[in-house]
Amino acid sequence: MNLREIFTPDEIAKRIQGLGREVSIFYGREKVLGVCVLKGAFVFFADLVRCLDIDMEMDFVRLSSYGDGTASSGEVSVECDLVSDVRDKNVLVVEDIVDTGLSLYYFSRMLRSRGARSVRICALIDKHERRTLPVNVDFCGFRVQKGYLVGYGLDMAQKYRNLPGIYTIDPYEIEAADV
Repeated sequence: MNLREIFTPDEIAKRIQGLGREVSIFYGREKVLGVCVLKGAFVFFADLVRCLDIDMEMDFVRLSSYGDGTASSGEVSVECDLVSDVRDKNVLVVEDIVDTGLSLYYFSRMLRSRGARSVRICALIDKHERRTLPVNVDFCGFRVQKGYLVGYGLDMAQKYRNLPGIYTIDPYEIEAADV
């Protein structure tokens, strides 16, 4: 694969420290339920929570709209649901990348229907230009307009999550991988 690094490990670490400060200031002394969206956000979530200075519980959810492909199927499924009750809690959803917004639109509505006091989104990567549904990223690491990204938890068909930086893949190689 032809990978081109767009964010180095040092750039990522510095930005996550900044996000940690932003989130901590925003919530102050309020209790928060941090929800990591698996699998992609696990690296980001682990680094982010160590930069937070808030009263935080943690839980995990696994949503799917991509399967093993590189394009969304258009449908969201909950493959592994939360254990925590979200009723009357401030929920901070931590996601690796927000693209079309399909998964987070669905999940945010689900959390609100379960009685969450508030739902905020923290994403490492926001591809706002590709949004097809009204999803607001409250805490954004980086804005990226285009490119298929891998590394630092982001994958292509479950590969490349272990790369320490964030890379873009040549689009022709993605098309060949889908065949």
